[in-house]
Amino acid sequence: MARRLHRLRQPGRGAMGHQLTFDLPIQKASGVEDFFIAHSNEEALSWLDRWPDWPNRALILYGPEGAGKSHLAAIWQRRSHAQLLEAAELVESEIVNVSAGHVILDHVELADDWEKVLHLLNLVREQGHTILMLARAAPSQWQVALADLRSRLGAIQAVAILEPEDELLAAVLLKLLADRQIRAPKDVVTYVCARIERSYAAVANVVAALDAQALGEQRALTVPLARRVLQSLSADNPD
Repeated sequence: MARRLHRLRQPGRGAMGHQLTFDLPIQKASGVEDFFIAHSNEEALSWLDRWPDWPNRALILYGPEGAGKSHLAAIWQRRSHAQLLEAAELVESEIVNVSAGHVILDHVELADDWEKVLHLLNLVREQGHTILMLARAAPSQWQVALADLRSRLGAIQAVAILEPEDELLAAVLLKLLADRQIRAPKDVVTYVCARIERSYAAVANVVAALDAQALGEQRALTVPLARRVLQSLSADNPD
């Protein structure tokens, strides 16, 4: 897969502010050039690169909301021209049309008809296509009642995308702010990343709050503004 990816430097010793670099070319896009590689997601990307040589013509990517599953799926979709299906909204006509090509099945754990999921997997294999399945939880945590489907899922390579390390956390924060056309000074990013939960959901919540606060005050992001936002979020969500 030809690509220009941003590989984040491995963390070293010292204060976090001295570990991070912020000269990252960020655009509002889900292209391969916008994907940041780190230890937490490099195995998932490696498996995408092995396509079409996936065992059993299938791959499962799972991880928390905002971990980059949809971004990786979009990268693979551009290469494979796969059709995107929602597991909770599967209809027979979509399954029958799987002969048209490869498939991305999103939010698999939310499926309300596992018979349809099994039917889809069978058709994908029969037609010689491949399927990429996305979920928040590991397959072992899906509430699958069908023994045949549990067996099929157990034979599919499942790859976890982990919560972000410091460098990836900063990169995600920068990208989400850039998506909102907000410029983030280095001191603000360092300040925020040192004080928030290490999760994609936390970054998304903070970005939304920073955007609202900056818009409300009609001013650029600063450390004092970020401090007020984090204090407000902490007050709204006490331990």
